[in-house]
Amino acid sequence: MAQKIILIRHGETAWSLSGQHTSNTDLPLTPNGERQAVALRGRLQEFSFARVLTSPLLRARRTCELAGFLGDAREDADLKEWDYGDYEGKTTAAIQAQRPGWNVFRDGCPNGESPEAIGARADRVVQALRAMDGLVGVFSHGHFLRVLAMRWIGLPVVTGQYFKLDAASISILGHEHETDPAITLWNAGEG
Repeated sequence: MAQKIILIRHGETAWSLSGQHTSNTDLPLTPNGERQAVALRGRLQEFSFARVLTSPLLRARRTCELAGFLGDAREDADLKEWDYGDYEGKTTAAIQAQRPGWNVFRDGCPNGESPEAIGARADRVVQALRAMDGLVGVFSHGHFLRVLAMRWIGLPVVTGQYFKLDAASISILGHEHETDPAITLWNAGEG
């Protein structure tokens, strides 16, 4: 059983900076995002990963590369960001102007993923992670990692709305009393 899962959100992109929803648009890191990813190398050096997984999208792969782990990483399509469908490239404010009160964690996205669909995808990842031995590093995306963490501890997808996750942050999933799934660190930034 994997004792710890280290979640690493990719560095900044132009759309993460502007608040635009980014799923399948394969944006590069900004220069600041590249700097953040390089800084992750030092922050992650204390960990000796048995396995490293990454989303196949450029921003996660590049973060993994600049952090020094791409050579050991295996791509996993289940680690891709929430599919925003018709809301791709739009900000929450723009979406809510058309659909007041919209919340991705509750309402999902037309022609994209529903909360049930991303929850099922996260559940597949959780099942795979629990079957792995040792420390596992996971390079992925903001909304997906929030859902993954919720499913790790058995909470519904909608609770992910309460867990902010910054670019290039590190979070840790583990266990309390060696058996109960727990979030042991959340949204640790550069400081």
